[in-house]
Amino acid sequence: MIQGAYSWDAPTITIGTLIDGGARVPGTTAKMPTAMFNRHLLVAGATGTGKTRTLQLLAEGLSAAGSSVLLCDVKGDLTGLAEAGASSDKLLSRTAANGQEWAPAAFPVELLSLGGADSQFPGVPVRAQVSDFGPILLARALSLNTTQEQALQLIFAWADSQGLELVDLPDLRSVISFLTSEDGKDELAGIGGVSKATAGVVLRALTALESQGGGQFFGAPGFDTADLIRSDSSGRGMISLLGVGDISSRPALVSAVIMFLLANLFSTLPEVGDAERPKLVFFFDEAHLLFADATKEFERQVVQTVRLIRSKGVGVVFVTQTPKDIPSDVLAQLGSRIQHGLRASTPDDFKKLKATVQTFPKTGLELDEVLTTLGTGEAVVTVLDPKGNPTPVTPVGIWAPASVMGPASDDTVARVNQSSIIMGRYRDAVNPDSAEEKLERRAEEAVAAREEAIAQEAAAKEAERAAREAEKAAAKEQAAREKEMEKLRRQMEKQQEKEEAARQRAAERRTREVESVLGSVLRTAGREITRSIFGTRKR
Repeated sequence: MIQGAYSWDAPTITIGTLIDGGARVPGTTAKMPTAMFNRHLLVAGATGTGKTRTLQLLAEGLSAAGSSVLLCDVKGDLTGLAEAGASSDKLLSRTAANGQEWAPAAFPVELLSLGGADSQFPGVPVRAQVSDFGPILLARALSLNTTQEQALQLIFAWADSQGLELVDLPDLRSVISFLTSEDGKDELAGIGGVSKATAGVVLRALTALESQGGGQFFGAPGFDTADLIRSDSSGRGMISLLGVGDISSRPALVSAVIMFLLANLFSTLPEVGDAERPKLVFFFDEAHLLFADATKEFERQVVQTVRLIRSKGVGVVFVTQTPKDIPSDVLAQLGSRIQHGLRASTPDDFKKLKATVQTFPKTGLELDEVLTTLGTGEAVVTVLDPKGNPTPVTPVGIWAPASVMGPASDDTVARVNQSSIIMGRYRDAVNPDSAEEKLERRAEEAVAAREEAIAQEAAAKEAERAAREAEKAAAKEQAAREKEMEKLRRQMEKQQEKEEAARQRAAERRTREVESVLGSVLRTAGREITRSIFGTRKR
């Protein structure tokens, strides 16, 4: 029955060999159609049950089928994909029990690193510009609440309206610092919905993110997700290993980065519908951290992205401890399951075990017992067949990967980086003219404008003072002229009075002289007349 349920005339990847009654049944295997990776997959299980090797096996199978793979590498122990595995008695015993014809093989690997060259995982730096990252994902990276997230959206919108490109975290810090400054208070008030206190919280969150190494991720040049979808000369898909380090130390940042890459793929890839194999399969380890303390808006975007991205030829594999770590809306999008063993020793463990059993299709297996007795490298499997129907729940022994099950050697890591065809494109960070520089110039211009205004005001005051002084001087000069004119007028009047008096005296003198002469003549004439009349003296 199991053999028939997992036999199709379609490309498949073998997951493992049937376990029946505790024994392996060589020749009876559980497989997964490559086309069904577009319907997404859940790989779950307790720590130490073999999840990482299952991821490695699936990545190898997908690469061999021509599909590209992106794996989040938490510990660096997936770099062994770049080296062919080494045969050992233990390995051959395992493969023989599974009926697996094992052969060592290395796979095409690209090492990616969050940030710059000083990352603990050497590789091609993966960066994103803050504007491209967007406010919702950045709010997730900053662990902001809903109110603060909405404020960040308004700040982004204002920066866009001002032509302020947000390339790195200093750009965003400069924008927020400006809005909370004296120069930007009117702009902040005009945005609405952003208080100075909220802006302060965002600034402190930026500082915390930078202390986690987030500053290395944000910048230019931004990583082109098209570089995730490549193949080698033999047609094998490229396996990109994204070194994220200890996710638990910065879960918000890593989960936001993963969703950014997915969202970017969704927005740039064309629609392909149901393809024979996916273009890219995205493995997200420690997936429960994606949703820890996430806002409702972030969860909504995750659900929407996971639901729609399958049409772009991208599959997502969530890797976590129990299915209950994943929100039900997301879990409903994961058509296939590979469930490794669970440990149940506390009431909470038993609740999780019961919840896990309920996520599987109906089966005659006592799953609660099976799941707690699975050994390392064993799992319970159900996948979607080529028609989209779930296969019977099947316990299997996972097949062994063909590559090294552990970290690659330092020489191999160095060789992979040296042979990278995209390293030169992303190695060196650049700092383009963006918000920080523009706001610095704006501040300098504002200072210059204030100084110019002060100078103009001082010049105006000086001109006003000079005008007043000139007016006073002119008034004083006018008064002096008027005084001088008055003096001259009085002098002229005195002179005229003197001349008039002199004329009057002269006239009086002439009058007296005339009168004197006339009187003398009259007297003389009178005497002569008297003499002639009265016979007195003749002349």
